[in-house]
Amino acid sequence: MTIRLIIVDDDPLVRAGLALMLGGAEDIEIVGEGADGADVPALVEQHAPDVVLMDIRMPRVDGLTATEELRSRPGAPEVVVLTTFHADEQVLRALRAGAAGFVLKDTPPAEIVAAVRRVAAGDPVLSPAVTRQLMTHVAGQAGAAGQAAPGGPVRPPYEPPRRAAATARLALLADREREVALAVGRGSSNAEIAARLYMSVPTVKTHVSRILAKLDLNNRVQIALLVHDAGLLDLPDPDGGA
Repeated sequence: MTIRLIIVDDDPLVRAGLALMLGGAEDIEIVGEGADGADVPALVEQHAPDVVLMDIRMPRVDGLTATEELRSRPGAPEVVVLTTFHADEQVLRALRAGAAGFVLKDTPPAEIVAAVRRVAAGDPVLSPAVTRQLMTHVAGQAGAAGQAAPGGPVRPPYEPPRRAAATARLALLADREREVALAVGRGSSNAEIAARLYMSVPTVKTHVSRILAKLDLNNRVQIALLVHDAGLLDLPDPDGGA
C-alpha cells in the first residue's frame, strides 16, 4: 500500500527537507504541501491523503486548530503533529483533538518515516513512556490549579462538567476494560498491564482496541486523559506503581 502524505509547515526549508526525506521511501507518496493550517481543508479535499504531517506553530491558522477542524470530519486522515517540545499544553491539545501522535522536529529521519507508517497502519506514535510523561505534566497542571492565588480562594483542580462527562463515558466500559483503561492512564505498557491483570499481551491489546472503539478515541493518550478527567488517577494505586 502506498501511503498518501500531506506536509504542512510554514518554513519552506523544513517542508523541503521533510519532502526529500519522506519522498525517498518507496511506500510513501507526497501528494501535497501547505504553508499554513488554513491550507489543510482544500489540500485534503483535493488529494485525499492517508496522513497529514502538521506543524503546530503557523502564522494564520495554527496546527492545533487545523487538527481539531480536520479530525471533526467523517473519514478524516490521521494527523501527526510536528513540535519542538514534547510535553506541553499544545501537544496535549493536539492529542485531545485526535492527532494520532507527535514527532519532534529533531527526530532522526528513519524514525519520522516509521512514525508515518505506523499511523497509516492505525497504530499511535506514542510510547507508554511518553504517555506517562504527558500524564505527569497534566497532573502537575491539576495540582497548580488547586493552589490558592495570592489573596484569593483555592481554585478547583477539575471542572465538574468535564469530570461528569468523562465518568459517563468510562461507564460504557466493561469491568475488565475499565481496569485496562486505568492502567493506561497510569502510563503502564501493555506488558506491565498484562503482568498486573494476569492476562496475555495480545489480550491487553484487544482490550485497548475495544476501549478505543467504544469511546471513539484515537490513541492511548486520549484514554489516559479521559481517565484523568474522571478523577480516577487521584485514587491510590492498589499495586503501588505502574
